[in-house]
Amino acid sequence: MTHMVPLAAEIDNDKVTPGVLGFIVFAALALGVWLLMKSMNRHMGKVDFEETPDPSAATAETTPAAAAAGKGAAKNG
Repeated sequence: MTHMVPLAAEIDNDKVTPGVLGFIVFAALALGVWLLMKSMNRHMGKVDFEETPDPSAATAETTPAAAAAGKGAAKNG
């Protein structure tokens, strides 16, 4: 037991390192984030987003005066 005492004296109590376990945990988290981003990109590619028209703009376009004003502006422009 006395031969282990010099080994304990060599350990620096002020030096803290994450060690191998910290690296493994960090690598696993990085791999998980990379896989999630890859999956998200695949799913976002499948999304067909079509914006619905504004209801207030749709009602303004259906009134005869707004339709006539719109046609007149298109001809003048």
